[in-house]
Amino acid sequence: MSARGSHPSTARLSAARSSAARQKAAPAETSPQSARHVAPSEHRALDLERFLPYRLSVLSNRVSQSIAQGYAERFGIGITEWRVIAVLGRDTELSANEVAERTAMDKVAVSRAVARLLERGLLQRDTHGDDRRRSVLALSEAGYAVYDEVVPVARAYEQRLLAPLDDAERAMLDGLLTKLAAATKTLSADDA
Repeated sequence: MSARGSHPSTARLSAARSSAARQKAAPAETSPQSARHVAPSEHRALDLERFLPYRLSVLSNRVSQSIAQGYAERFGIGITEWRVIAVLGRDTELSANEVAERTAMDKVAVSRAVARLLERGLLQRDTHGDDRRRSVLALSEAGYAVYDEVVPVARAYEQRLLAPLDDAERAMLDGLLTKLAAATKTLSADDA
């Protein structure tokens, strides 16, 4: 009990409320730093604007969403469906698992996209010639029609995206992305 006869936790709660009241009464700072919440210093800092995995993820999402607007409105397909179509437009007779591996997408998301594309007649499923137990996917004629229309749009978008880079920067970017992709095959989060 404290000197006033109250429980210690009640005294701490009262002190916290007083501190909160003083903070509310204090004039607000007008600096840009005060506009965003900054984690207390007792936590480890992670500068997301400089953290490469975060930056790559955000960039990938922005690029995918931007280009997806065009084919979503025109063909009624989303990012996952387009990625399945793009892979099968290049490599035929893949299983859904192989598509998931090549796109680094979640197997469940690929499975759902495949189901939607099959339902719309953009894909066809068959059994593998050598292994009757193995199901393989391929684009249907309707699927190739979508593919053939989206590819030039995707390539034009890529050119606009890369326009700020000169040829040397494009080559450097390609080399760096290739090296990073190779590194992801040997790294895991536990390696830190």
